[in-house]
Amino acid sequence: MTKKIVIRLIRVVTLMFGLSILTFSLLHFSPMDPVNAYIGGDSSVSPEQIEQFKEYWGLNKSPVEQYLSWITAILHGDFGVSKLYRIPVIDIIKSRFMTSLVLMGTAWVLSAGIGYILGVIAAMNRGKVIDRVIKWYSYTLVSTPTFWLALILLIVFAVWLQWFPVGLTVPAGVLEADVQFVDRVRHFVLPALTLSFLGVANVTMHTREKMLDILDKEYITFAKARGESKWKIFKNHGFRNSILPAIALQFAYFGELFGGSVLAEQVFAYPGLGSTLTTAGLKGDIPLLMGIILISAVFVFMGNFIADILRTIVDPRMKGDW
Repeated sequence: MTKKIVIRLIRVVTLMFGLSILTFSLLHFSPMDPVNAYIGGDSSVSPEQIEQFKEYWGLNKSPVEQYLSWITAILHGDFGVSKLYRIPVIDIIKSRFMTSLVLMGTAWVLSAGIGYILGVIAAMNRGKVIDRVIKWYSYTLVSTPTFWLALILLIVFAVWLQWFPVGLTVPAGVLEADVQFVDRVRHFVLPALTLSFLGVANVTMHTREKMLDILDKEYITFAKARGESKWKIFKNHGFRNSILPAIALQFAYFGELFGGSVLAEQVFAYPGLGSTLTTAGLKGDIPLLMGIILISAVFVFMGNFIADILRTIVDPRMKGDW
């Protein structure tokens, strides 16, 4: 196991290196001009000032020189300075990542819990109306885009019913010190529900199939013959055999969770890492964009890494799949 973990860590280092080259190349060959994105429609900026911007940001150097300068700074722990916010990139990532982490963590826990419960209920009532309803619900969620669901929740609960605010994490125009906990929760509910709903379907269907496999075993037939109730069968046999695979699936869901967070944060103007990534891309803030991409890649890798370890614990035969 230790050897396989070391190999995985070496892989992630090479992955990060390759990802940085690919991302930097795509940004260089894209039609996006960081200087024009920064100055916007300001026609008063002279060509000389534009050249000064390029020199100040190092954009007058060749792409290879720019990349080598950037990667050297990264190896020394320096992610650079954001062109948009004029503060170190790592400081922005730290503040915005914690905001997104709370959102994604809440959605992760809710989707795992709700999905597991629905999957168990569907399996224990195979073929009945509630099983068909849960399957229909899951298939509907799988085919629902994140931004569409976010817009529906926004229109219904924020605009029509006015139960929740339209966006942001705190009320507009209120000082940070004056914001109450209830206000933060009200701004937090809709983005968290959006991510939670979309994560439920995978866990539900996976848990249902796993539970059906368990219920088809001979020892379950013997337990039924002894007169054990559904609840007792689940408690004695179903839970311990189905919970770890569901958790492993949730860790592998990190990539989709982060992708959904980007869209949900954009719809609700939620100032997390996802919305910051979109802003950095639209405004041509290359240091911030590159920093967020690398951090998100590590986040996704950790989820898959933990999922692989859990799968190996559940089924030792999967050790060869590493």
